Amino acid sequence: MANSKNKHNDLSKPERSTNETEETGETEAEEALSESRNQLIIDTGIVATNAKHAIHCLTIIGQIEGHYILPPQNKTTKYEHIIPALVAIEQDPEIEGLLIILNTVGGDVEAGLAISELIAGMTKPTVSIVVGGGHSIGVPLAVSAKQSFIVPSATMTIHPVRMNGLLLGIPQTLSYFDRMQERIINFVTKNSGISASRFKELMMKKDELVMDVGSVVDGDTAVKEGLIDSLGGLSDAVQCLYDMIESENEEKNAKRPSNRKKSTKKQPSKTRPRKNTVPSEIEPQRAVSLLNMICRGEIILEDGMFKAAEGN
Repeated sequence: MANSKNKHNDLSKPERSTNETEETGETEAEEALSESRNQLIIDTGIVATNAKHAIHCLTIIGQIEGHYILPPQNKTTKYEHIIPALVAIEQDPEIEGLLIILNTVGGDVEAGLAISELIAGMTKPTVSIVVGGGHSIGVPLAVSAKQSFIVPSATMTIHPVRMNGLLLGIPQTLSYFDRMQERIINFVTKNSGISASRFKELMMKKDELVMDVGSVVDGDTAVKEGLIDSLGGLSDAVQCLYDMIESENEEKNAKRPSNRKKSTKKQPSKTRPRKNTVPSEIEPQRAVSLLNMICRGEIILEDGMFKAAEGN
């Protein structure tokens, strides 16, 4: 009875067809692929795997967090996360370029300079675009890429170095601030088209900010001052990065030696057999003329060739 009941239960269960099994397998594979792509975006920043070129999108947003942890309600970019990501991008052969999107209020000066120096020292094509704002230490970050863009509505605040917390009002503190400020000026002027004197002038402007000295420049002004290379949006930045990647690939292909290696061995010279200058068949008139010349001793036949006789 038990066996017959089990058989009845087995028969009552509908068997899956081969087509249904294949469809289920395809759906699960698509879901797994979608999850892996989403995780790829989270982990590596690669936006699209089927694009023209594989680029890494690095976002620097909120406040640059340095040696001190900021409150949890602050939106921050941690430099201990960015630095190893930059090292991985530089080493990964599958990543062809780096796109940096900036919308930051600034933050820790040394952490921002450290990230900027790493970006400036990369060999891969790099493009930055400022959206919203690139304030304070965001200025060196914006100019650190090989090409920089800014949208028309974005702004950039340029002001002297400031520090929060307890400070000692002694000459050494002011000297430290001055040296740190010089580091920022040197980096910005080295990686952009603005002069040091003009950048200092914008930094020390007194009639623009209410609570501080400095300047706020919009996208168009930043380009005119030479601080940013071009005015444009996302498509312009991506296209510029594509052009840089393709130009670099062309240079690499041009420098690459051809697969054919020229042999340095000298090939043995082939001695061609001497052709018999006496034709097998001679016209009658020509034959008579040659025979007369031989009889007169004007020519002789030697080694299959007719030569002029000596003394003639």
